[in-house]
Amino acid sequence: MSRPLILVLGDQLSHSLSSLRDAPHGAVVALCEVAEEGRYVPHHPQKIALILAAMRHFAGELRAKGWRVHYSALDAPDNVQTLIGETERLAALYGCDEIRVTRPGEWRLWQAMQERRDAARPWRLVEDDRFYVTPDAFADWARGRSTLRLEGFYREMRRRTGLLMEGNAPLGGRWNFDHDNREPLPEHLEVPEPPRHRRDAITREVLALVAEHFGDHFGALEGFHWPVTRRQSLVDLRHFIANLLPHFGRYQDAISDGQPFLFHSRLSAALNLGLLTPQEVCAAVEAAYQDGKSPLNAAEGFIRQILGWREYVRGLYWTRMPAYKRANYLGGYRDLPDFYWTGDTDLRCLKRAIEMTRDNAYAHHIQRLMVTGNFALLCDVAPAALCDWYLAVYADACEWVELPNTLGMVLHGDGGLMGSKPYCASGKYLNRMSDHCHHCRYDPKQSTGDKACPLNSLYWRFIERHTGHLADNPRMKPILGNLARMSDARRTALREQAEAFLDTLDTEPAYGRGAHSAGYGSGAAESH
Repeated sequence: MSRPLILVLGDQLSHSLSSLRDAPHGAVVALCEVAEEGRYVPHHPQKIALILAAMRHFAGELRAKGWRVHYSALDAPDNVQTLIGETERLAALYGCDEIRVTRPGEWRLWQAMQERRDAARPWRLVEDDRFYVTPDAFADWARGRSTLRLEGFYREMRRRTGLLMEGNAPLGGRWNFDHDNREPLPEHLEVPEPPRHRRDAITREVLALVAEHFGDHFGALEGFHWPVTRRQSLVDLRHFIANLLPHFGRYQDAISDGQPFLFHSRLSAALNLGLLTPQEVCAAVEAAYQDGKSPLNAAEGFIRQILGWREYVRGLYWTRMPAYKRANYLGGYRDLPDFYWTGDTDLRCLKRAIEMTRDNAYAHHIQRLMVTGNFALLCDVAPAALCDWYLAVYADACEWVELPNTLGMVLHGDGGLMGSKPYCASGKYLNRMSDHCHHCRYDPKQSTGDKACPLNSLYWRFIERHTGHLADNPRMKPILGNLARMSDARRTALREQAEAFLDTLDTEPAYGRGAHSAGYGSGAAESH
């Protein structure tokens, strides 16, 4: 009879995990904390603490269910500190004849495990069926299509699942209520505080361990409040449904200078670790709408993020790797400005997004796309540099979701495979959707001069620099027309303003360039 070692990765903390099903008597379950996985990029201490605390709690749950579990702690003296090496050491220790593991969340680990299929103790990979769609099913959907836009995939998923459907038609007569979800925050709007979970002995021990071993990484541990068990994750889900979902839709694109979470769920980390399932989250949101506790635009907008976007980017990742990671359509070349690691900048929108990231290992999707991401796009930052940063600093950053979002959506590095146009914006957008500009030394209404918002001249420099890339894009034609109508003097002034600002940027990477990998088997940027 087979005696497998079943490796459970840090983003696979689900009792329904495919590798745990039908395991033979005598199987050993292994969970491994290894230093290698914490340092490929300088992961935020809260991200590392979340994963380790959740792993340790999950190991306890498995033992309580009768599983034989070996837990390799980070500071164990016999831990070899690499995932492949430590797993194979444990397989030999327990006399196992194979290593079984569910598909990991990043290509690097998938490839390394595939290369061990013919080892003395072979690795056997099984599919991860916790998602709505497997990579093979996504490939079947994509085959023969000239474009792979989200909207077509999302409609297919709505029909397939029946979520927010009435027969074969969408509830409300529309597939997409995005038009209703772009309101700026009104003044003095009260935002509910997120739940604060009790730190038990396991979590406290992990926080101390992370402070000791990863205290030099960007990010503060003091504000740690992530759910580390399924029970705590369900508390966060109920809080979102009752207190945040009713306002989520209309304000999902808004940005606040003082409120980091607003009406966002912050469920993506629990989803990506496996503490919640996408099916139960979508069902809860649909039920809230049906019970009259949520407007349709909020329910549809949130379900689109989970059923649509989350599944879509995972499908793109697995069907386009490894070549996807090397894409750089717009030729970004600059290293990341060092203030991404310090928050030391006069640009208020960037300063606050980075400070919130430092304090919470979190920024919502518009902060990622239209603040830190938009600035990097306008400054020609290389995709690898920004992808490493997003992977490092956000608690929910798994490579399968982070890489397509960052390289494809934020930087247009895939040439429009994901997005129909670059998501670039001037200071005018930030002034409309946030209150940052009221606290900033720069004026979003000025494009040149000492008080001019740098985003304005950077925006027009970007459009001018990439005219050749954008000329055939119908969504960019009005903007290119505006550029063409500018006088030569105006274009020169904007270009010189932008170049003078770029000359002031210090882009020496504070933490060095990582190998673009993930923490503990996982890979904003998702952020729900």
